[in-house]
Amino acid sequence: MPFIMRRRVQLQIQQVLDGVVMTVDDNWFTEVCSEAGSAFSLRIKDKLAEVRSDYQLIEIYATEAFGNLMVIDGFVMLSSRDNFLYHEMLTHPALFSHARPERVLIIGGGDCGTLQEVLKHDTVLEAWQVDIDEQVTRLAERYFPELCTANDDPRARLHFDDGIQWLKDARAGSYDLIIVDSTDPIGPAEGLFSAGFFRDCHRALSAGGILVQQSESPLFHRHIIEDMHQAMAAAGFVSRHTLNFPQCVYPSGWWSATMAARDADTDLNRFRNQDCAGRHFATRYYNEAIHQAALAQPEFMGTWNLA
Repeated sequence: MPFIMRRRVQLQIQQVLDGVVMTVDDNWFTEVCSEAGSAFSLRIKDKLAEVRSDYQLIEIYATEAFGNLMVIDGFVMLSSRDNFLYHEMLTHPALFSHARPERVLIIGGGDCGTLQEVLKHDTVLEAWQVDIDEQVTRLAERYFPELCTANDDPRARLHFDDGIQWLKDARAGSYDLIIVDSTDPIGPAEGLFSAGFFRDCHRALSAGGILVQQSESPLFHRHIIEDMHQAMAAAGFVSRHTLNFPQCVYPSGWWSATMAARDADTDLNRFRNQDCAGRHFATRYYNEAIHQAALAQPEFMGTWNLA
C-alpha cells in the first residue's frame, strides 16, 4: 500500500526567520514527511530509553514542552501533552454510537491509553487488548503511567499476541466493538489495513457491531483513507464514516478515525446523545458537540471515492 513515508532525522539546519537564527540540531527530535514537504520538531531534554524488541525500535524522550515522547521506528506515537485528543476520539464516538457496547476488543494500543478510555464506560463488561509487542506496554507503564491506570481493572484482559491471528481465531459474534489502534501501515501493522483483516473483523462482530480504526491524516493520506473505505466495503461493512480531529504531534496536525458498521440498520451519523451529555466520567476534548462536529466532512473529502 502506498503511503507517505515518515522518518526521524537529526538535522543541522540554520534558517533566518524575522532576523532570528534558529538551529535545528541534536537537541531536537524531527520527523520529516518528505513527500509532503513538511516536518515536525520537538526540543528534547534527554533520551530516557531505547529498546529494540523482536518487532521494532522503541525510543522514549523527555521533551521541553510536550512531556514524554514515545517514538517507534522513527514515527511519533504519542506525547504526554496531547495524546488525549487521539485516545478520546478513537474510542468515545464509536462507544456512544453503539447501542450497548459490552465486549470490546482493542488491536494494538500497547500504550494502554485506548484501554483506559474504553473502561470509563459502565456498559463495558470485558475489554481485550491485543498488542504484538509487550515492550510498548512495559515502557508505557514506566514513562506514561497516567495512561495505564486501568490495566488492573478486573474487566481488562491484556494479551501480547498477533492481532491479525487473534481475529482469525475469534469465534463469530465475539465482540460488540473492535478498535484498531495501530501504527502506520508498515511493518507489523501493514496487515491491519487489508480486506482480509477487515473480513475477520466483520465475522467477529456481533449484530449491531462497529469497527473503528485510526486512519491517518486526511490532508496527507487521502489514498490510505480511500483504500481503507474500499477494503472495508469489500469485507462486508455496509457503511463507513471518517471522523476528523486535531492531533499536534502527527503529520499535518490533523488526524482521523474511520468507523464501519457491520449491519445496514446501524446509522453511524447517530449516537446516544443523552448518554454522552450525561456521562459520569471526565474528558479533556470529547463531548457531545465535538462528536457531532467530527461527523461533518470537509468539502474536499466529498470528492473522494469513499462509497
